[in-house]
Amino acid sequence: MTESTPYIRKDVKALLDLLAQAGAPPIDEQTLEEARAGYLALHTMADRPARELAVIKDLSCPGPGGDIPLRLYDTREEREPGPVIVFYHGGGFVIGDLDTHQNLCTEIAHHMDLPVVAVDYRLAPEHPFPAAIEDCEAATRWIAGSPAELGRSATGIVTIGDSAGGNASIVIAQQLAKAPAPVPVVLQVPIFPLAADATDTPSLAENADGYLLTARTMDFFTANNAADYNDSRAIPMLGDLTKTPPTVLATASLDPIRDSGRIYAAALANLGIDLVFLEMKGATHSFTNLRQAVPSYQADTESIFAAMKLMLERHSA
Repeated sequence: MTESTPYIRKDVKALLDLLAQAGAPPIDEQTLEEARAGYLALHTMADRPARELAVIKDLSCPGPGGDIPLRLYDTREEREPGPVIVFYHGGGFVIGDLDTHQNLCTEIAHHMDLPVVAVDYRLAPEHPFPAAIEDCEAATRWIAGSPAELGRSATGIVTIGDSAGGNASIVIAQQLAKAPAPVPVVLQVPIFPLAADATDTPSLAENADGYLLTARTMDFFTANNAADYNDSRAIPMLGDLTKTPPTVLATASLDPIRDSGRIYAAALANLGIDLVFLEMKGATHSFTNLRQAVPSYQADTESIFAAMKLMLERHSA
């Protein structure tokens, strides 16, 4: 297999062909409303149905720009103190919300049997960088304080997210390492994250078009979020990696930002950070949210949960 003909799974190719035939305009030729609606429609069509859970409850917490909407997922009405998973959704900090990732959050809660709290942070361009990160940090600190409204007592925080949310999962762990919350981050789970500068990486050149996330879409997100790429809150590779918690990091071989995750994972390994690195061969960006259209993505997603359970067991007090 040459670099010019990368390995693509049959079920992945079927979805890519279907999307190509649909001929939707590029995201930068859509209005923000169209782009956001299209993202929700794709996940509604392509992801597995939401799991039925004992608890799916909307909450909110104070934030720097007003109240931050949250959504609690749990398999149990009541539970003893333990880790709480905090989820940050993808979408380049420009699109996405609680509804676009509802199905995935129920999947996490179902498999992990832990409470999951999803954060509906402010979006750019209405609220450019670092608004989203500030909201994610404020919400995570609130959750770590085990407020009565949450109805769960956190003994530790697991930060997790996909794409932009994967970036946030790393950044928030760094922020809480610098200024501790009531309980620590015990595990971070960045999924196909932008962790290091991806500008001149081979994966950006190889996977610039044709594999769901494109270089053009990345430029759209970058322009709208207006992040400072000299700031570790935008590129966490620039931050202090020595205090990184145990990590499960997943990438996809057909993702233009694949190498960003690889670079970050290698840096953690060189520091001796306990790490599980998973690369999904023949898979695209957003594989966690396309599990109905691409059946093989379910096993990929479940492998992340298995790694999370392993790491939590290894580092349990």
